Amino acid sequence: MKTDCHCHILPGIDDGAQTLEEAVFLAGKLVEFGYGRAICTSHRSFQFRNTPASVNAACTLLREELSRRDIPLELVPSMEYRIIPETWPEARANGWLMPWDGNHLLIELPISKPEKIGNLVALDEMRSLIKEGWQPVLAHPERYLYLSGDDYLRFKDLGVEFQRNLGTLEGLYGPAVRQRARLLDAQGLYDRTGTDTHSRRYTDFFEQYVFRGHLE
Repeated sequence: MKTDCHCHILPGIDDGAQTLEEAVFLAGKLVEFGYGRAICTSHRSFQFRNTPASVNAACTLLREELSRRDIPLELVPSMEYRIIPETWPEARANGWLMPWDGNHLLIELPISKPEKIGNLVALDEMRSLIKEGWQPVLAHPERYLYLSGDDYLRFKDLGVEFQRNLGTLEGLYGPAVRQRARLLDAQGLYDRTGTDTHSRRYTDFFEQYVFRGHLE
């Protein structure tokens, strides 16, 4: 079954789908694109401080509506955890890690180079997760333009998986991110791809530039 390991289609809990109707629309588009399962990685970040309770509630709501409308998309509740002091230590202390496929966790760094992230060091946090038996998956590494080639290799040598965003190679996030994605892809550093779908803007782009000519 084709799985989207990174999407924001749960309604009303982050900057993804804002309403149930929008969530149903996005889920239907994922099915059109050939996905049978979606890992619903709602943000846990400075702005969106989700918990397992909020994610599970939104997932149940969408799951029931998809069933009612006969939209065959399996939903797996999870989160996209940003390594920042405001939210990450709390998630760890409260046991709020929501893995998928056994032990996988989607981890995000700040998109722009942070002046500081408290006493947190991303590489050390990944090392700690791996030591405990988790499999960290670094979300869209191509978007962290402040990372060097050596930085990427340090993550990979540690055992971190890399997840490319669908559309990066087609220019969804601009030329600089596209070039970075090409370099990472050429080095064989990617392990998986996720759509990172937030809204119709994403699905319209995928239809035009990624799946054009391949959709029935």
